Amino acid sequence: MVSKFGQLEKFVMSMGLAIPLAVLISYAMPTPTQSTPVRNPVITNLSEAAATGYGLRRGVLSPMETLAQSVSTMAPTTTPAATIPLVCALSGNSTWLAYVLATIAVLLVARCIGRYASYSASPGSLYTYASMTLPPSLGATVAWSLLLAYVATGSSVIGGFYHYAGLVLRHGAGRAAAAVALATLVTGVSTWIAYRDVQISARLMLWVEAFSVMLIATLVVILLVRHGGRWDLDQLRLKGSTGSGLRLGLVMSLFSFCGFESATTMGSEARNPLKTIPRAVMQTAVLGGVFFTICAYAEVLGFHVVGQDLGTNPAPMHVLADLSGVPIFGLLIDVGAIISLFAGTLACISAAARVLLLMAHQGLAHQSFRTTHVRNETPSCAVVATGIAALLPVAILAARGASGLDVYGWLGSLATYGFIVAYALVAIGLPRYLRAQGALRSSDLIISSLAAVAMLLALAGNLYPVPEGSYGKLPYIYLVYLAVGLVWFRLGGRKAATLSSTIDTQ
Repeated sequence: MVSKFGQLEKFVMSMGLAIPLAVLISYAMPTPTQSTPVRNPVITNLSEAAATGYGLRRGVLSPMETLAQSVSTMAPTTTPAATIPLVCALSGNSTWLAYVLATIAVLLVARCIGRYASYSASPGSLYTYASMTLPPSLGATVAWSLLLAYVATGSSVIGGFYHYAGLVLRHGAGRAAAAVALATLVTGVSTWIAYRDVQISARLMLWVEAFSVMLIATLVVILLVRHGGRWDLDQLRLKGSTGSGLRLGLVMSLFSFCGFESATTMGSEARNPLKTIPRAVMQTAVLGGVFFTICAYAEVLGFHVVGQDLGTNPAPMHVLADLSGVPIFGLLIDVGAIISLFAGTLACISAAARVLLLMAHQGLAHQSFRTTHVRNETPSCAVVATGIAALLPVAILAARGASGLDVYGWLGSLATYGFIVAYALVAIGLPRYLRAQGALRSSDLIISSLAAVAMLLALAGNLYPVPEGSYGKLPYIYLVYLAVGLVWFRLGGRKAATLSSTIDTQ
């Protein structure tokens, strides 16, 4: 049987190969004549948004559909089902506190992103903001970090999908399905929908998440009514918790929020983007923080009642459903988790493709990724490439026998590092950007400083001291990946940028 260390070695190799392989595939593809390059990649007001859209379908997403992009990338259903148990394994009775601290940090970042988004809308998301305010090398750092973050998040939720799909098939049909087949299925369907129509994607994601969150919220309310008549003093007193455990749990809890800003990737496709996108980002952060914190407290409380360990239980929702007297909710939530993980895969591929699209326009990726489909008005080549990159590491790990929850945890943690770096650099650049807009306030300086410090502390706390086990290797995998991206920027990116500029002027 392959050890977890051996599986992680395969994981390191697969993550090193996934995105480069997708790039090589793109080089082998002819550049279609229907590519629609544009002259000015950054949309700074509504008149420019009407004039250019990178070949994407402009102004088609309603405020609710824009919100759905952020909510689905964050995939709130997966946090109670999969992430909170992982945080509890690290933080124990301080799990709720980890989510409170994570919520505060994310709200600070959301405020920074919202300030950018009220002046600028672009498919490049945080990369666009960084490139307007930071030196080119730091802008490239944000670009490569964000691309990895969205792709790795997609890989993570694919792992979660084959775990929960396997549970449902075993309980419902009495037989298991191949993990690689399930991973390929969800990725293939998600890639096809993202390739086909952004509006269909957004509407589907909206209803999927609403259904799944409603199920979990109902279960939590029943649990608290039946067993929450008095406070759980072990949690409130942080019994048995350690500073190291809280630190590790904090970073894992940040993964619950990762992607909350992905509405910013719909800058060309959202209606009235300078208003709807900042609102969607802040609403996602607030609603997510409240939902996750309450669920964390309720789940730990429930497992205290039954005397089991939340951190090691493979099906926590079934335990809580039985405890609450509604066992059918266990199966329903598993089904809801499957649907939510599918929506999360779709949202991650959609977001990553749009970042890759703008990277190609800016010369950080091959020009074939600038291509948009004439009829569908979607970033066709980038969608296919990011779908492949998301699937490849999961397929390798699944074939080697890694469990879906291991894949979810490893790749989710890796994605968190990319998001944290991108969030920190964007917060650092905010005062300079607002000063150029003549809109800098003293509160902006305070909030951006606090957001940057919070993200940098979260990153530093997981680089030193080195965490034990497999998770301790993930920060260094990220640093190696980032170093490769920056070498590409130094050696090939500038030449590609010159070529991109030449093409844009033709």
